[in-house]
Amino acid sequence: MRYLSDIVDGVAFTELQGSADVEITAIVFDSRKVVPGCMFVAVKGTAFDGHDYIEQAIKDGAIAVVCEELPAHTAGEVDFLMVANSAKALGTMAANFYENPSSNLKLVGVTGTNGKTTIATLLYKLFRDLGYKCGLLSTVENQIDGKVIPSTHTTPDPVALNRLLSDMVDQGCDYCFMEVSSHAVSQYRIEGLKFSGAIFSNLTHDHLDYHKTFDSYLKAKKAFFDNLPKSAFALTNTDDKNGNVMLQNTSAHKKSYGLKSMADYRARIIENQFSGLLLNIDNEEVWFKLVGTFNAYNLLAVYAAAMLLEQDKSKVLISLSKLTGAEGRFEYLTAPNKTIGIVDYAHTPDAVQNVLSTIHDIRKGNEKVITILGCGGDRDKTKRPVMAKVACEWSDKVILTSDNPRTEDPAQIIKDMEEGVDPAFKRHTLSIVDRREAIKTACMLAQPGDIILLAGKGHEKYQEINGVKNHFDDMEQLEEQFKEMN
Repeated sequence: MRYLSDIVDGVAFTELQGSADVEITAIVFDSRKVVPGCMFVAVKGTAFDGHDYIEQAIKDGAIAVVCEELPAHTAGEVDFLMVANSAKALGTMAANFYENPSSNLKLVGVTGTNGKTTIATLLYKLFRDLGYKCGLLSTVENQIDGKVIPSTHTTPDPVALNRLLSDMVDQGCDYCFMEVSSHAVSQYRIEGLKFSGAIFSNLTHDHLDYHKTFDSYLKAKKAFFDNLPKSAFALTNTDDKNGNVMLQNTSAHKKSYGLKSMADYRARIIENQFSGLLLNIDNEEVWFKLVGTFNAYNLLAVYAAAMLLEQDKSKVLISLSKLTGAEGRFEYLTAPNKTIGIVDYAHTPDAVQNVLSTIHDIRKGNEKVITILGCGGDRDKTKRPVMAKVACEWSDKVILTSDNPRTEDPAQIIKDMEEGVDPAFKRHTLSIVDRREAIKTACMLAQPGDIILLAGKGHEKYQEINGVKNHFDDMEQLEEQFKEMN
């Protein structure tokens, strides 16, 4: 329980009706979660406007309301605070309510199109292995020093986020490593947080359904770096053409990493096999369990961040050499007949190309590559034909299928993908709506030694169709089919 005057500290409000000297039991921005004695924050969302639910929130026990527009009737014992941006105010107030937990541990954020989950997860595993208590906030799952907490968003809402950070502080965590999505920046979910460091992986085509233009998407990522404090570090991938853009206006300590360009932290790939990577990293040759050029970047980012967090170089490299990546990121298994299956979360054109180019680099001879690919419904439609085009260019055979169709017709999603298939590739491309049948078909087509890439869902254990999440695990399905391949 906190006083309203403490909660609104640092918030620029244009009008206050009532007294700030009241105790608040909770901060709520979803009217369905209102409890007696809470503060209701009316946020204008993409689908709903919280201002439409102010009256109901008051009936259900809210004693303070934060809004951008005062309702017609404000009489009574309810305090009203008017602000220019409710979403932005919510972040600051949530941090204040939970006593600014991000100031009581070292919070490192990871942003970029691809690699966020792997980098954040590796940092979490590394620092725990080094003896620290840590928290993790990621797409796959949230963790507090080994305790798993289910994840629903890449970056939680401000209230949930600060509650998790507060729990980490209570559990004695020294560090928290979190993914920072472009949505989270645009929607002010990280407002009020104090970051000790930020890492940029790369920027490619994604989320244009939300951001509309690539420039807007870029600016959302950049805003994260623009707002870093001077005490933080800003670490960027200098091989990405947008890497240095992230550093243009930041006050943080600027550092870079890369495989090709001049950078503060550098690495070189010596060997790249299905069993792992041999890298020369900061003039040390080390074998890692992760695979592919994209993971060389991820490992280098993690190493660089650890150095910036003043860890011992030898201990970091030894620990990193033992670690595996995040679930559903280039996970592979081998069938009895030596067919290789790879499950990967790749769901952008660049990610699909990264995985397939890695397979191309590693394959030894005449093995065929069969790619099973889908695109999510109710998401960026413009990337669908591009993803199919990339898959066809890098595969011997492609099966277009369903991912999470959500509320869209899965057959129509596949038609959108088919528009990217060049006539020359059509005879090597199949369209099978049922994902289970697509996997079964790929396994039937595969010859001993061939490589099957199952892209798009990775760690997800469900398939969302018309609002219902049905159990579906790509790795489970692949394992089941592989048992029949002798």
